[in-house]
Amino acid sequence: MRRLILVSTLLALALVPLAAQSTSGWKVRADRSTSASDPDGAGEIKFTARGKGFHAVNPAAAVYWHPSNTATGNYTLKGTFTLNKPSGHNNYYGLVFGGSGLEGADQSYLYFLVAQDGTFLVKRRMGDAKTDNVVAKTANAAIKKPDASGQSTNTLEVHVMADKVDLVVNGTSVHSMPKADLKTDGIWGVRVNHLLDVNIDDIAVTK
Repeated sequence: MRRLILVSTLLALALVPLAAQSTSGWKVRADRSTSASDPDGAGEIKFTARGKGFHAVNPAAAVYWHPSNTATGNYTLKGTFTLNKPSGHNNYYGLVFGGSGLEGADQSYLYFLVAQDGTFLVKRRMGDAKTDNVVAKTANAAIKKPDASGQSTNTLEVHVMADKVDLVVNGTSVHSMPKADLKTDGIWGVRVNHLLDVNIDDIAVTK
């Protein structure tokens, strides 16, 4: 179980191709561990601009979003994530979509994440203390694991269509699910779980 804390308002982003990013207007909400067997790391969460992307250093898990970044109807959400070094055990990172109320107790969103062991999952956040497994942890060969340098880069996509949602990693479809049971309209962003150091590039929505 995790205790969710709104950490701060960060930075205003216009997702302009070939332009440097800014964290202005972005917000971060920490999801701190309450498990003695899986504690958070020391230090503060850091979310900084890095060229055309961002750099997240997460002793604690966190969701990052900009309130103006919303998508409705049919759309594709895409982002490239580079894990800079593996953590001591599997921790997940990736895309958030269909979000609402992210600063309050009634927060809601879906998240599509991958981990260093080559697995992905999809979960639904419903309030401060409840999550629902939409897709349990599943291995897929399309997900890149850390190489000899300890790094791995994975491009994640969420394709929201009229009747289904397709999940794609590095150009390969890893799962498809009916749209009817999912809330896909809303805020989009990223989630990085605890004990991770991740670069985030080219995150954007296209119609």
